[in-house]
Amino acid sequence: MKVNLLTYTNNPIETIYRAYKQCYAPGTAREIKIPSSEEMAKFICKWMGKGHGSPIEHVSFTFSIEGVSRALTHQLVRHRIASYSHQSQRYVDGNNFDFIVPKTWEEKASSDWIKLYKKDIKRLYNYLIELGVPKEDARYILPNATTSNIVVTMNLRSLRHFYDERSCIHAQWEIREMANKMMAEVKEIIPFADYKAKKCGITCFECGGKNE
Repeated sequence: MKVNLLTYTNNPIETIYRAYKQCYAPGTAREIKIPSSEEMAKFICKWMGKGHGSPIEHVSFTFSIEGVSRALTHQLVRHRIASYSHQSQRYVDGNNFDFIVPKTWEEKASSDWIKLYKKDIKRLYNYLIELGVPKEDARYILPNATTSNIVVTMNLRSLRHFYDERSCIHAQWEIREMANKMMAEVKEIIPFADYKAKKCGITCFECGGKNE
């Protein structure tokens, strides 16, 4: 899996600061005086910590996410306050895809069996193509383990919510890894991006409450 930050809003910390100040100060956002980076960070964290989230929606991040399973992307697109451009199995040849192998497979099944599984899937896919079946129908043979690439754009508020839910210990391992990598990329730009973004903000059935 590779997660790379492609683009983001120019001057993101200043943009967030102006948006927060606009809520509490007279005049316009353009007229607001900009203090030091440390002062802006302290001010923003104060209001993020109080749950005031709308100003951080003005900053967005676009990621290139490579080599993840279709199982992961089906979980990902449930987070609708985001934008997605997903690699199509209708148009991209199935022979270009690989498969994600969970560690539990590696622990329980032989490596020969896993290789045979991958080989058989591609052989069946190619057989359907040779018969004249369109790629959009041949893809039905491809499993959730099939790798895929996707471009994802989220504003900071949505990203914090996504990170909150998907870095939880009860999220599946693959999307948990991706959530942590996405936040790590953003923290290179906004070091306090995860301030009070708890790692398990949802109520989990397994633990019966919030796992802090």
